[in-house]
Amino acid sequence: MDLYEHQARELFEEHGIVVPAAEVTDSPKQARGIARRLGGRVVVKAQVKTGGRGKAGGVKLAADPAAAELTARQILGMDIKGHTVGKVMLAQPVDIQDEFYVSYVLDRAAGRFLAIASAEGGMDIEEVAATRPEAVARIPVDPAEGVTSATAARIADAAGLPPQSVDVLVRLWEVLVREDALLVEVNPLVRTGDGRIMALDGKVTLDDNARFRQARWGSEDTAHEDPLEASAAAKGLNYVKLDGEVGIIGNGAGLVMSTLDVVAGCGARPANFLDIGGGASAQVMADGLSVILSDPAVKSVFVNVFGGITACDAVADGIVQALGTVRLTKPLVVRLDGNNAARGRAVLDAHAHPLVEQATTMDGAAHRAAELATTA
Repeated sequence: MDLYEHQARELFEEHGIVVPAAEVTDSPKQARGIARRLGGRVVVKAQVKTGGRGKAGGVKLAADPAAAELTARQILGMDIKGHTVGKVMLAQPVDIQDEFYVSYVLDRAAGRFLAIASAEGGMDIEEVAATRPEAVARIPVDPAEGVTSATAARIADAAGLPPQSVDVLVRLWEVLVREDALLVEVNPLVRTGDGRIMALDGKVTLDDNARFRQARWGSEDTAHEDPLEASAAAKGLNYVKLDGEVGIIGNGAGLVMSTLDVVAGCGARPANFLDIGGGASAQVMADGLSVILSDPAVKSVFVNVFGGITACDAVADGIVQALGTVRLTKPLVVRLDGNNAARGRAVLDAHAHPLVEQATTMDGAAHRAAELATTA
C-alpha cells in the first residue's frame, strides 16, 4: 500500500524527522487561506501515488496567496502518469544548501533490507544511478540488527552524506520497522542554509499483510488511484499495472515474475503482473481477462499456467467459460504445462476461438505474444 506524500510526511514528523510546515486541500480557495497561514510564499505539490510530479508540472512555487490559489486550480485535476490529482499539499519553501537521496527498501532475493543513499539527490537521481552508479551507495542491512547509529554513520560515510544525517537515517529505519513498511524513501533530504537536515519529500510503501495494524490509512480517498488496479482489487485479483503492451496472466508469483522477464527478453514490455494463484475458475479467468483487456495499451495477452493442484484441463475449461462472458478483442496466447496439460490443450483446440493460440513452451509462447504485440 503506497502512501501519499502528505501521509509519508506525517509519519516522518511523528518519528522526529524535521519536515517543512504544510497543509493539504482539494480546494483552490482553501489553498489561498493555507498560503496566508504559512507565510504567503509556498510550494504547491500534487498529491498522487506516482513519481515524476515535478517534471509533469505538478510541483510549482507560488509567490503569494493569490498565486497559490491560481496554481492549485491549475494542478488539481491534472493527469500525471494516469493519476488524476485530487489534492495538493502547500508547504513552506526551504533555503536549500545541499540535496541528498536516502531510502531503505526490502531486498527479497537476499532476505534483507538495502540502504540506498547518494550525496546527489533531487529529481534526476535515476539518471545519476544509471550514468554514475559509483555515486550511489548500496549498503545491506541485516533486519535482525537494524540501523544503529554505527550503521547509519557507515551509510552516511559511504554515500558522502553530512554527519548530521546520521540521526535521520536511524529515525527513517524506525519508520520502516514500526510502520510495517517495505520502502521508505526521501528525495530530496536537504541541508538548509542554517545547517538543519529536513525531509522535503517522502515515499512510503506499507506491507499489505499489515493492513490490520495500519488501518488509519484506509480512510484516504482512493478515487484517484490507478483505475485498473482499483478494478482488480475490487475483484480480489493480485494485479499490478506496468507500462507495456503484453498482458500477463499466470498462476504463482514466481512463474509470473519469470514470465515478465521472458517477455522482456523477447523485445516486448509486460503490461501488468497478474497472479491468479492456485485456482483458475471461470470467474477468476473472466475477471482477469476483463481487467487486462480494459487496458488500451495491451496488444496481446499471454496466459502462462503450470498445472499442479489445479489441473490444466480445469484451467482450459475456465478460459473457455470466461470467453463466453468476456469479448476477446486482442490475440491470446496460452501455454499449458504440468498436470493434465494435454487434456487442457485439447479443450482449447476443440473450442477453436479465432484469437486464441497455443504454444508448448514458455519461450515459444512469449516470443509469439511479443510478436503479436509489436506488430499490432
